Amino acid sequence: MSNPQQLRYSKEHEWLSVAEDGVSTVGITEFAANALGDVVYAQLPEVGDTVTAGESCGELESTKSVSDLYAPVTGEVVEINQDVVDDPALVNSAPFEGGWLFKVRIADEPDDLLSADEYIAFTAG
Repeated sequence: MSNPQQLRYSKEHEWLSVAEDGVSTVGITEFAANALGDVVYAQLPEVGDTVTAGESCGELESTKSVSDLYAPVTGEVVEINQDVVDDPALVNSAPFEGGWLFKVRIADEPDDLLSADEYIAFTAG
C-alpha cells in the first residue's frame, strides 16, 4: 500500500492535501477503502456546509457496512466530487486520485494529523 508522502492523514483514515489558497482536498485512504470493501453509496457534505475536525460529515456505504466519514479539518466545503456520488466505486479504484471526496476551505487544522510514515506505522499497529 502506497500512501503519498505529500498528504496528511487522520486517525479516522481520511487524507488531506496541502492547502492551495487555503483549500485542501479530502478523501479516504487506500487502507480504509480496502477495509470497507466495495463502496456502493457516498453521502458527502454539501457545498457551503461547515465541517468540524473529528466530527462526522457524511457516510460511505459498502457491501460490508456503513461507515461515517470524518472531517480531518474544520472549514467550509467548497466543492464535492460529483463523480464519486455518481460512481462510488472510484473510492476503491482510485482513493488518492479520482476518488477524492470533497474540497474544504480550511479554518482550522488540528495538530494531530499524521505524515505518510506515521500513518503507515499507525495502521500497522
